[in-house]
Amino acid sequence: MSRPMRVLAVDDEPPALDELGYLLEADPRVASVLRAGDAPAALRLLRDSEIDAVFLDIRMPGMDGLELARALRRQPVPPPVVFVTAHDDRAVDAFDLGAVDYLLKPLRPERLAESLRRVCAARTTPDPGPSDDDVIPVELAGRTTMLPRADVRWVEAQGDYARLHTAETSHLIRVPLSVLAERWADAGFVRIHRSYLVSLRDVRELRLTGSGYVVLTGDRELPVSRRHTRELKDRLIRATKADWSRS
Repeated sequence: MSRPMRVLAVDDEPPALDELGYLLEADPRVASVLRAGDAPAALRLLRDSEIDAVFLDIRMPGMDGLELARALRRQPVPPPVVFVTAHDDRAVDAFDLGAVDYLLKPLRPERLAESLRRVCAARTTPDPGPSDDDVIPVELAGRTTMLPRADVRWVEAQGDYARLHTAETSHLIRVPLSVLAERWADAGFVRIHRSYLVSLRDVRELRLTGSGYVVLTGDRELPVSRRHTRELKDRLIRATKADWSRS
């Protein structure tokens, strides 16, 4: 078992900071908790102290939590970061920055305990960088769970939200489809329609019908708009060639 951690808690709201610090100190894996009410104070503590993990609010005046996390990523050995926030609309941004976890307020002790478990694992496992094992926090039966991006077959636009479809179920997240299309392009997702994004690995067939092209992913048939047909064909050809070269 690794030594107990020295944790930095950052939140601009004193009651929220006190609660976070109290819950962290109650866990035997935490040796001590330093507190900061804003990003500049947090940076000073990080400069002057040995910090094993950072629990960080996102929405703060001045430099917000995401900007602070970007600054931490520039360190030679950045500490694991867990975002703690009352808002669920920045989860994708948080995980793009390599966050270990994303906690929603009000905090539940059992959920915080799970975050500390992930922090301990991150401290003993080298960061491999972005991969198909990247995860997305989703709500399931009133609880926040972590969905591996590799499980997502296709994504459907629903206004300013996106619905992630897996083989078994679907999850609604507060992220526009256009944002996911840009961020997930390198992970093998391609826009096929203004309303759909698909994982290339799950495309079973591209077929021309009387009304235009469609793709078959799993047991679902999705339309391909004329403007996205050429890109989809090119991406499928490149993916096939890459598979041949590896075989």
